[in-house]
Amino acid sequence: MERQYYDKLTVSSSPHIVTALDTRKTMMWILIALVPSLCVSTFMFGPRVLILTAVCIAASLFFEWAYEKIMKRPNTVRDLSAAVTGTLIAFNVPASFPFWMAILGCFVAIVLVKQLYGGIGRNFANPAIVARIFLLLSFTTQMTTWPAPRTMVPMNAADVVSQATPLGILGETEMVELANMEHSNLAMFLGSIGGSMGEVSAIALLIGGCILIWKKIISPATPVAFIGTVFVIALIYYGVVGNGVNALDMAIFHVCAGGVMLGAIFMATDYVTSPIMPLGKVIMGIGCGFFTMVIRLWAGAPEGVSYSILLMNIATPLIDMLCIKLAYGGGAKKNAK
Repeated sequence: MERQYYDKLTVSSSPHIVTALDTRKTMMWILIALVPSLCVSTFMFGPRVLILTAVCIAASLFFEWAYEKIMKRPNTVRDLSAAVTGTLIAFNVPASFPFWMAILGCFVAIVLVKQLYGGIGRNFANPAIVARIFLLLSFTTQMTTWPAPRTMVPMNAADVVSQATPLGILGETEMVELANMEHSNLAMFLGSIGGSMGEVSAIALLIGGCILIWKKIISPATPVAFIGTVFVIALIYYGVVGNGVNALDMAIFHVCAGGVMLGAIFMATDYVTSPIMPLGKVIMGIGCGFFTMVIRLWAGAPEGVSYSILLMNIATPLIDMLCIKLAYGGGAKKNAK
């Protein structure tokens, strides 16, 4: 064999795993898993949900294609990773969110967070999470003005009626009686509440999560650890503080409210920005749940899912290093001594 062929030979250590899944099929299943939430959101907020989602997907695909065209890189639009990012960005904004602002968020996610770091597999954080934080900090009013679902709007009301989210109400009232709240746990579970498009229905997100676990697209370790940590901390906190509320009800409230389900199932499990080792996945989930509840209970912001996932994304390399060391030990150092 000539020398030039040796240079093209890539050798890696075992195990060598062959699977029918590739990036395109994986992203396709993620998009399928997001359909139940999209259907509920469309029913609750109207056809603008579909239009805004389509705009975000188209913008994300365009920015990826244009950047790779300008930089003369291989085109990766067909792997559908940009389509997933665009869908998640749409799911993280209200149904009434202006189109041009959503497109700007897609630019931040695809160009600044993903492509500038080398494209898929090299980004340091989940692009959709960074886009949500950017939009929230830049356009706070638009990001915190949620249209009321159709089931809560009177027949003779105006075309657009805004409504506070459950976490917004909780932030304004320290003592919350769920029995008298406009937003009950059942309403959050089904999706008849105000909020970002893709996070209003817990049951729809759970269905999507079951699809991904069934197809082995994601491990249940991170979502279970994330949701379980939120539940346990809320249960302990309200059990100690009291304030005249039922601790179990409030624990369920914090699990169903806001972006816990969406973040735990679809964003904290991102292959690139989450740990590889099984223990690392559990640590990732616990960390996300912990920081989410710290922000919700003691910080000025009512929601902390995005910030918690971003923090754990940054810590992912350190988590993997720790878990690898724990799993395989320090044999090399011992042998050297």
